Amino acid sequence: MGRSAAFFDLDKTVIAKSSALAFGRPFYRDGLISRRDVVKAAYAQLMFRLGGADDQTLARLRDYLAELCKGWQVDQVSQIVTETLHELINPYVYAEAAGLIAEHQAAGRDVVLVSASGEEIVRPIGEELGITEVIATRMRIENGRYTGEVEFYAAGPSKVQAVRKLAAERGYDLADSYAYSDSISDVPLLESVGHPTAVNPDRGLRKVAAERGWPTLEFRHPIPLGRRLRDRPAVPVAAAAIGVGVGVAIGIAWYGKHRRARPAPA
Repeated sequence: MGRSAAFFDLDKTVIAKSSALAFGRPFYRDGLISRRDVVKAAYAQLMFRLGGADDQTLARLRDYLAELCKGWQVDQVSQIVTETLHELINPYVYAEAAGLIAEHQAAGRDVVLVSASGEEIVRPIGEELGITEVIATRMRIENGRYTGEVEFYAAGPSKVQAVRKLAAERGYDLADSYAYSDSISDVPLLESVGHPTAVNPDRGLRKVAAERGWPTLEFRHPIPLGRRLRDRPAVPVAAAAIGVGVGVAIGIAWYGKHRRARPAPA
């Protein structure tokens, strides 16, 4: 048998806030997104928490993410990140998640963060937890601008493909490995390992976990990371574009879906 690993989703599984929406306000302030985008994102955050995201929604998120970031100047994004870094790097890590990660590491397992947020956001958070391996969304940059192309979108089935590729490279035995997530969209990820666990599950995942007899955990005690992260260098600029892109894309996708579902006025 090969080595085993533990794969953790990030938002609402390891941290108690959305890593993707952190830049919404400063990006609006500096004109990269509109008031309409902000309203959609705020509405979507509530709906996303209530219902998760299906495959169709994930596809819309990817497409909107690419279109939203297209043409943004890296220098402008860099300035925004510098001015608002203290607002961005202030997630809260669940004490329960930190303890569980430490238990897996003590047992000799590699721990991997798997998130739809940008790699530049996910990696420094992981490093604070002693995690060096991440699977996350990557954007393309050419000539100092974002091209509007997503090199890799770490969501849904794409997460599983990346996990299996990493497992083949590192010799992980997925049947003896663990996975943790809060979202119905991560059922493929949870199915890919021998020890799946739902953490703070949304409505859809809670139902699936009950049907399949998967363990369910409730994490309720976040620890602020700001003090541990404040002396770290600034997050690379791509993190900001990816973060706000995913957040606003969630807003657009959910807003459009639920507006279409409303009955027409008489």
